[in-house]
Amino acid sequence: MILHSMDTLLKSGDQPAILAAIAAGLERSDEAPFWRQKSLPLCEAILSVLIPLREQNLLFDPEGNPYLKLTSELFLRWCDLYSLKILAFTLAKSNDLGTLVRTKISTDAYKPIDLEILGKYLSSYNVNLENEMVDFPKTNYNLHIGMTSLITKILEGKI
Repeated sequence: MILHSMDTLLKSGDQPAILAAIAAGLERSDEAPFWRQKSLPLCEAILSVLIPLREQNLLFDPEGNPYLKLTSELFLRWCDLYSLKILAFTLAKSNDLGTLVRTKISTDAYKPIDLEILGKYLSSYNVNLENEMVDFPKTNYNLHIGMTSLITKILEGKI
């Protein structure tokens, strides 16, 4: 079997392959099981929307800047719980309007993205999906900082 770097997988791999590589990294890590169990669902939620955006050539960062490919750097930018909330609302509005909004990307070629996995994930961390202005518990934000640290190590190949 040919081993792929995480950047190669993120650039062109499918969601199951990317999640399998992350899961393998989590298993190799010496982090507490708590962190490993929390981190994989976060990765799945992010990939559930970034892979469809990648396939449509419509990747962007939390500031709305376009990206040509899915990289570890871009993936990690979306690990932040606040950014992920913004992404969910951006895509929900884009789905409603049939065009990508809140970005610096001009396109008429937007296909709606399934937000079920991302929505369930965010709901499990008390993110209000009805009103974007409602905040979520700071402890949940801080928890995501810890998960991002572990995911960073995996994506950088340090685990």
